[in-house]
Amino acid sequence: MALRRVLYSLSSRTPGFAPLSTAPVARERPTADPGAQLGCGAAEAARPPVPAVDFGNAQEAYRSRRSWELARNLLVLRLCASPTLLARHEQLLHIARKLMGQRLFNKLMKMTFYGQFVAGEDQESIRPLIQHNKAFGVGSILDYGVEEDLSPEEAERKEMESCTSAAERDGSGASKREKQYQAHRAFGDRRDGVVSARTYFYANEAKCDSHMETFLRCIEASGGASNDGFSAIKLTALGRPQFLLQFSDVLTKWRRFFHQMAAEQGQAGRAAMDTKLEVAALQESVVKMGIAPRAEIEDWFTPETLGVSGTVDLLDWSSLINSRTRLSRHLVVPNMQTGQLEPLLSRFTEEEELQMTRMLQRMDMLAKKAMEVGVRLMVDAEQTYFQPAISRLTLEMQRKFNVEKPLIFNTYQCYLKDAYDNVTLDVELARREGWCFGAKLVRGAYMAQERARASEIGYEDPINPTYEATNTMYHRCLDYVLEELKHNSKAKVMVASHNEDTVRFTLRRMEQLGLHPADHQVYFGQLLGMCDQISFPLGQAGFPVYKYVPYGPVMEVLPYLSRRALENSSIMKGAQRERQLLWQELWRRLRTGSLLQYPA
Repeated sequence: MALRRVLYSLSSRTPGFAPLSTAPVARERPTADPGAQLGCGAAEAARPPVPAVDFGNAQEAYRSRRSWELARNLLVLRLCASPTLLARHEQLLHIARKLMGQRLFNKLMKMTFYGQFVAGEDQESIRPLIQHNKAFGVGSILDYGVEEDLSPEEAERKEMESCTSAAERDGSGASKREKQYQAHRAFGDRRDGVVSARTYFYANEAKCDSHMETFLRCIEASGGASNDGFSAIKLTALGRPQFLLQFSDVLTKWRRFFHQMAAEQGQAGRAAMDTKLEVAALQESVVKMGIAPRAEIEDWFTPETLGVSGTVDLLDWSSLINSRTRLSRHLVVPNMQTGQLEPLLSRFTEEEELQMTRMLQRMDMLAKKAMEVGVRLMVDAEQTYFQPAISRLTLEMQRKFNVEKPLIFNTYQCYLKDAYDNVTLDVELARREGWCFGAKLVRGAYMAQERARASEIGYEDPINPTYEATNTMYHRCLDYVLEELKHNSKAKVMVASHNEDTVRFTLRRMEQLGLHPADHQVYFGQLLGMCDQISFPLGQAGFPVYKYVPYGPVMEVLPYLSRRALENSSIMKGAQRERQLLWQELWRRLRTGSLLQYPA
């Protein structure tokens, strides 16, 4: 079957991949490169002390900015605070363009929203800003910010066509996917309710190739701009989302089957890494289900495949889903409604298989290009009905490319209830298999949409119940990863947050754990045009910090600018401090006669 072959092709390309072992694993750490981490004694004494970071010093925070840029920042924040303007901003922009003409309209945008949030129109024009920020200790994550300006009806049509199989469309087969992993017309426009993430809609394979070429150019530009750069990609830009839905459904059912077996063994409610199935009891359950004869089932769970501990944890269970095991041809799970056993993997048409293969090839090409030019590749997280597949495919890329250092970074959305389980499982998998863990931690961009979809369609809300619960989850996941970094100099994390409390928490834990900014294990990330009072003090103090830098022609980045305006409006309470610091610095410059000072 197609998905089984894909799993095999991914794992078979990974050098040195060995079966997992459930024997008790000591918390072994890879030996650090001599240049990766400073040692003790004289080297430790020679290391400079960790600099203090003052987020309340307006003069230092805006030392890199000219006075007119501060004034523009204040103007944009003020406009974003107006509900009336935001509610009609698209109509107002359309009217302004008609009245002013394209040339004057472009100048107006570059003086306001475009100039605040976008670096320039092409790779050449953005160089001055990249070099300027770099001089003040702030790196760049380049992104071509052009988005398709589709109507809601067009977006819905494209989504429904690309998320259903040929058999579902022609009526020859009903979908056996769970309702969470089926396309639903009411939520066909995935942009609805999303203000902080770009959305791609599948058109055809040529369009996916075009997206790949755009990503390749960004990777090359990042490599040329810095020797420590990042680039971000989205997997929904690289192929038909039907594959991601079907694969996510497979992975979720298989994981749920594990927890169902755990409940039968009296282990319901345990954390993912603490849940271990007794192999003997597991074999007995599978025999009773009639999946295969007892002799064959006993041959599935052997010391060669699962170690000698007599138990199976979730990592071992997940490894059984690929076709290196004899179990793979019997992949069935019980239907929770009917109680009947159903095939886990779906059949694809030849065309669908080809589309799926091309998506994997595009991912591989991007990773190879990133490795060639020395750029780290961050795979963005997306909606929960795509995310299990995105995470698994990213993990397979990490197995292949994160051999000497983290080249591929997976993204973890901490507003999800299962975020901690996801982080701890992947850290443990990296330990066992010996590849380098790389992560980006975010809160998440799809909360309103995810809640509405779960409520409307009728499945459990995957999002933490409150903002405070999400903050707690973020700090819990971050603390676990930082503990790993303390013992493993090759593991790295990007703290992608505009939340000053989270940044302070990170700095405090780094100091407690002895993680020095010079080791470049902990990175910080914010969007261009937002929270300079966090980014620049960090950069000037020597911490690795990056701005997400979009670029593209004015008219083609308007959807991006629209989202930035809406996002600023949604965090205006957090922006109050930013406005206060901006006014404070402008007033200081006015009093001291330094309004015309040039950044130095």
